[in-house]
Amino acid sequence: MQDERQVDPRVSAAGMHWAHRMVTNGVPLADFQQVAGSISSWEEWCPAWVLRGGVHFDLGAAAESEGRLRSAGDHFQTASVCYHFGKFLFVHDLAQMRVAHELSVASRLRALPYLNPRGERVLVPFEGTQLVGTLRKPVGVERAPIVVMCMGLDSTKEEMSTNEAVFLERGLATLAFDGPGQGEAEYSLPIRPDYEAPVAAVIDYLEERDDVNASRVGLWGVSLGGYYAPRAAAFEKRVMACISLTGPFDFAEAFAKAPALTRTAFTVRSHSKDETDALKIAESMNLSKVAKMIECPIYIVGGALDRVIPPDHSSRLAQAVSGPVTLNMVEDGTHVVNNRPYKYRPQSADWMAKHLFA
Repeated sequence: MQDERQVDPRVSAAGMHWAHRMVTNGVPLADFQQVAGSISSWEEWCPAWVLRGGVHFDLGAAAESEGRLRSAGDHFQTASVCYHFGKFLFVHDLAQMRVAHELSVASRLRALPYLNPRGERVLVPFEGTQLVGTLRKPVGVERAPIVVMCMGLDSTKEEMSTNEAVFLERGLATLAFDGPGQGEAEYSLPIRPDYEAPVAAVIDYLEERDDVNASRVGLWGVSLGGYYAPRAAAFEKRVMACISLTGPFDFAEAFAKAPALTRTAFTVRSHSKDETDALKIAESMNLSKVAKMIECPIYIVGGALDRVIPPDHSSRLAQAVSGPVTLNMVEDGTHVVNNRPYKYRPQSADWMAKHLFA
């Protein structure tokens, strides 16, 4: 057991801010309690989660060798999220973080053919390089409409299984991708405020495929992706509907109030030399001048108890857009409402299906 007086405040902060997210997105509750409760130093965080990810990976490998492929997929997926949450904020040790990230990517890739529906790793041409995504298509639906999923500051496509599920169950395809400063792109491409550029590249790519309906595209964004998705929708008129999950309206304002681990992660993933330079980038991530250009229907989720993004940012976005707005302010919701996912996930998925199938 931890001695609470000696626990690194970064460990306490990670548990306080991210416990609901980790469990909601696939980490077993008992694993979270045991791993987070057994360490006192932030230096132990990533190694502890890599070890726990290895437990699930070994279970997956055993199931795979015995032909129990559905179970193998589940185990590999759980391994992937454990590895992911080991690295997601461990930016002070880039070498160790990258090892954990590569384990997460490899585990999800190992899971993809065994998931129901299965997943496909896709490469999207982008400005002389490639962005990597995971495409999943609902069973029994020909050329399904598709939801393009924008990651946040510390989320990656490997974390998206439970978020993908609500759309897939409603007959929508999903493409979760790592954009600049995210996941597989974070090492070579810095965060960029003009996220309409990578979104346009993804839609261009989808238009080249004949197995999804690229004329019926929805956009979904989580946390900082809750800025990226509305920003892209303002410029990219091929987007038919947009969901924003507790995103910042003015990220410079949110940056100043964010947990220290979040500010450090933004500094590293924006390739800034320090927080002062990072703040300059954050200042350009402001929807006040572009929100009026959002003409497609938008579903905005806010958490009234959010301690990462000020809750009024969701309301400010809702007031600023020119198109049809649905604001779901969850009064007992924390950041991304991960503590009450049943109060927004099915509702927002139903809303997206209604607009994309209309």
